Amino acid sequence: MSKAEVMLIMILFHTSGYRCFKHFYLEKVCKHLRHLFPKVVSYNRLVELERDVAVPLTLFIKKVLLGKCTGISFVDSTPLRVCKNQRIHIHKVFKGIAQRGKCSMGWFFGFKLHLICNEKGELLNFMITPGDVDDRKPLEYQAFVEFIHGKLVGDKGYISKNLFQRLFVDGIQLITKLKSNMKGALMSVSDRLLLRKRAIIETVNDELKNIAQVEHSRHRCFDNFIVNLLGAIAAYCLFPKKPCINVQRTIGIQLTLF
Repeated sequence: MSKAEVMLIMILFHTSGYRCFKHFYLEKVCKHLRHLFPKVVSYNRLVELERDVAVPLTLFIKKVLLGKCTGISFVDSTPLRVCKNQRIHIHKVFKGIAQRGKCSMGWFFGFKLHLICNEKGELLNFMITPGDVDDRKPLEYQAFVEFIHGKLVGDKGYISKNLFQRLFVDGIQLITKLKSNMKGALMSVSDRLLLRKRAIIETVNDELKNIAQVEHSRHRCFDNFIVNLLGAIAAYCLFPKKPCINVQRTIGIQLTLF
């Protein structure tokens, strides 16, 4: 079985609605999709072949599937739990790799998936970090914001004067909500409207978790975790319908959102 076929099977799984990859492969691929994959292998062999497609799948996502920046972008992070909190001390698969972190839903053990999307719901870039990494840290890497320009909207977790100045030099205006102690800070009407529409990236995170199944606790090695993550991202990029907002640019670079 070629690497392209393994990649296609991974993407099909994340768009199929199946919860178990083994059940999907044995029942769907081996029985009903045999005409598309005539050289099927055993499930154990397929799991071994998955490790060889991590780099090609990453390049395929980066070069083909990711969208283009339109001048309006949204950034956010979502936790990827690898086990329940009660099992942290006996968890061995990601020992020394995953870390404890805290999000709006409380403490978790695992990783963080950092995403940037445009107003069309298209992913512009992504990064995976341990759970204890600050949300602002990925924005300090040039490779993560290399193709981003214009307005970048985030939540209060991205508030940082130094980060704002660093991004502003690169042509990126970081827009965040204001804290109660930030008196005297001014914000234009268009920026306030964009902040109200920041829920678009929350919807992207929800579809990645509940439809593409980017998060589950059945991983047996780090390599398969990465391949599962890449397969879910590739599947989302190929979704025919994505969450989006209608933005109309008018005279004076004002924004109208519907």
